[in-house]
Amino acid sequence: MRLLITVAFIFIAFAKAYSQDITGVWKAVDEESGIVKSHVEIFEKDGKYYGKVLKVLDPEAPEKPLCISCDGDLKDAPIEGLVIINDLEAKGKVYKNGTVLDPENGKSYDCKIWLNEDNPDLLMVRGYILFLYRTQTWVRLK
Repeated sequence: MRLLITVAFIFIAFAKAYSQDITGVWKAVDEESGIVKSHVEIFEKDGKYYGKVLKVLDPEAPEKPLCISCDGDLKDAPIEGLVIINDLEAKGKVYKNGTVLDPENGKSYDCKIWLNEDNPDLLMVRGYILFLYRTQTWVRLK
């Protein structure tokens, strides 16, 4: 009986840890309009976390959207395939010390992300400069 309880406890612990993973594909939802703008894949590489645009879904976007407002090497880069979240580090339940690029204006912001405590299928994505910030709620794509 103890073995059964121990196995059940381990299974529940692993299931809970897996369900709180930020990696995967997320629907990026505009916080003002509620429109799904894109699908973004969050992935881990060498202990840091990144986000890459897989598909642009914005109905107002051109067929092959480019990062027209970006600078340097990203100028006119295709938005699909563009890494917009860079170098996030896990700090407990929050991932921070990275940046997020807004392809609509070409600007990069400090970034932190975390899972909604009440619903691990919601990802809170915050871009900020000093005390000014904007937070979007992204939805896990299943």
